Amino acid sequence: MSATDMLSQRQTLRLCTAGSVDDGKSTFVGRLLHDTKSVLADQLASVERTSADRGFDGLDLSLLVDGLRAEREQGITIDVAYRYFATDKRTFILADTPGHVQYTRNTVTGMSTSQVVVLLVDARNGVVEQTVRHLTVAALLGVKTVILAVNKIDLVDYSEAVFDEIKAAFSAKAGDLGIAGPHVVPISALKGDNVVERSTQMDWYAGPTVLELLESIPVNSGRALELDFRFYIQYVLRNHATDYRAYAGRVNAGTISVGDEVTAGGRTTTITHIDTADGEQDSARAGESVALRLADDIDLVRGDLISAGSAPQPVREFAATVVGLTDKAIAAGQAVKLRLGTSLVRARVGGVDKLIDLDSPAGDIASPESFGLNDIAHVTIQVAMELPVEDYAARGAVGNFLLIDQASGSTLAAGLVGTRLR
Repeated sequence: MSATDMLSQRQTLRLCTAGSVDDGKSTFVGRLLHDTKSVLADQLASVERTSADRGFDGLDLSLLVDGLRAEREQGITIDVAYRYFATDKRTFILADTPGHVQYTRNTVTGMSTSQVVVLLVDARNGVVEQTVRHLTVAALLGVKTVILAVNKIDLVDYSEAVFDEIKAAFSAKAGDLGIAGPHVVPISALKGDNVVERSTQMDWYAGPTVLELLESIPVNSGRALELDFRFYIQYVLRNHATDYRAYAGRVNAGTISVGDEVTAGGRTTTITHIDTADGEQDSARAGESVALRLADDIDLVRGDLISAGSAPQPVREFAATVVGLTDKAIAAGQAVKLRLGTSLVRARVGGVDKLIDLDSPAGDIASPESFGLNDIAHVTIQVAMELPVEDYAARGAVGNFLLIDQASGSTLAAGLVGTRLR
């Protein structure tokens, strides 16, 4: 196989960076881009000029990431910044997320599609509330691989004792949340220690650099394929002249082939054709957009589920964990709209069972009156019509939903069916 063919077949890893304010996320991402030679010459020249104008000693690598004017002026990350880079071994899609607590909802967005989360902490501060918050969100979203980058290790004289203390505290918290064996790396994003190049300042650390981990961690892109087939109908395609009827949508999970038995509208039938823009095909898998034709004439509409295997049972009430995405308080008994798959139905927050207090393992607030922006809460949801609901899995392939304000149409919260932290 030629070098060109090998490069074209590289796997893609999606990752997300997170951490508290001023832990150096943007500088870390800038260092990653710079040291993997993923920065164009004109970009680098612009960063050099701006760094010099600000009196910065060397390159302010955070300027490679903080692209919004408000971010540059305040010196913070506000929005999720997506960056793409590659090495000889892999290509990467990286989401750099904000550190401020008021932007936790942006962090949820960045983590929701990530296979790996790189959490940064300041070696001088160790594990703080926002570290635990981001680790909790990662656990909620089903992220199993977390790298803790203990940044600014140079500011504590490359202390092994400080590193060991942070590693122990973080590993214990990760274990409590069901994330086993997190990778912990001492780094200096500013100086380049253990980000891409191995540090010469820490003889006591013999582990991999962050990039070496990213290049070797298995890419778990097939998790949705391991689930039973799930397909929410987006549109019913009809041609009365030819009696053509097909159900268009995106395969959320699993695989399906012509001749397979499925359940739809409470009835069992088989797949007769799988249509695409390029013609018919014999099978479809998670992530593909197709139109399915069925052997039987079943009354199906947008939002209905076509499934195979262990089909979820329709319910009128279910438990979930939600993350608040709006300043507006959401109270028990509040009427909302719920979007699950392609369904949009009337619903009610039947109860706010618990508000998760991330500062204390035993300080959760039982039966609070409401939850709001950035809060993580266990709730009970009641729906006006039966829906096929199943537990959250495979980073949102199934079991995720949104709560929407009935009046304004704005999104109030993102929810995960069945998930419970404690």
